[in-house]
Amino acid sequence: MRHNYKGRKLGTSPSHTKAMKRSLTAALLYNDRIKTIESRAKEIRPEVDRIITWAKKGDLHSRRLAMARLGNDKELVREIFEKVEQGMFADRNGGYTRIMKLGPRKGDGAPMVIIELCTEPVKKKAKKTAEPKKAEAKKVEKVEEVVEDEVIDVEAEAVEEVADEAVEAVEATEEAVEAAAEEEKAE
Repeated sequence: MRHNYKGRKLGTSPSHTKAMKRSLTAALLYNDRIKTIESRAKEIRPEVDRIITWAKKGDLHSRRLAMARLGNDKELVREIFEKVEQGMFADRNGGYTRIMKLGPRKGDGAPMVIIELCTEPVKKKAKKTAEPKKAEAKKVEKVEEVVEDEVIDVEAEAVEEVADEAVEAVEATEEAVEAAAEEEKAE
């Protein structure tokens, strides 16, 4: 049983797996995009995100942690920290990598992917505004339906009174809708 062994084995010994993850992480941070097997890409994604998060902190301890994770490659660590200081990932709170599937490899059918750093800025979703005109129009239709049902049940004299009230109610709601539309235009 593999107690306390986190992550995928990737078909190699633990030391080779560690070295492979370190080299893939360094290659991704150097080139911003690499082509590899899906399981390897999924395995290095949290490592890359963790290093970029350390770079966003920017202190000495974070720099030393990043150097230890990348095998004491001072030049690469300096480059990453400079990119982050310039605001490369300033608007992102995580999810610094993207995995795009390419399909199976020709020789052995291994699922190939491209893993890349997300460098474009995050776009915030636009809030949807409710249109009061449609809501008011639906209310007017409901009032008219209710009035028509009442007219059928009432005698001839009451029919005229109810119809007059309904016309007044419809006119009042139409005026309210027009006033709301004018207020929106004024704003």
